Amino acid sequence: MITKIDHLGIAVRDWETAVARYTTLTAGPPQHIEEVPEQKVKVAMFEVGEARIELLSATAPDSPIAKFLEKRGEGMHHICFQVPNLEEALQRLQADGMEILPGAGSAGAQGRRVAFLHPKSAAGVLIELVEKL
Repeated sequence: MITKIDHLGIAVRDWETAVARYTTLTAGPPQHIEEVPEQKVKVAMFEVGEARIELLSATAPDSPIAKFLEKRGEGMHHICFQVPNLEEALQRLQADGMEILPGAGSAGAQGRRVAFLHPKSAAGVLIELVEKL
């Protein structure tokens, strides 16, 4: 069961410019900045109401974000939904025919467990699931 939209992920090429622009847009600095070595990405989280905007910048040329930027350019990367129990959510979704991408249950930003659904399972949108803290 999805409990809320956790964040919207936006892939960016120029980290400093993007953080500056979103600082202006949201009238404040990011509430969290972190590098996630497992995902080869640097993130900045901006709180907006009950959800967040996550800026994603590649830290290695072979990261999923670098590949996304090369293929599609900057912009919306994914929607992340919060779930109370990641394992239960994945079992339910897989039983209903949703394709779970490899690496389900790995560590994401803030050490939270995450999983991704293939875009073909959700009308062309990459879906991230994050387990509630």
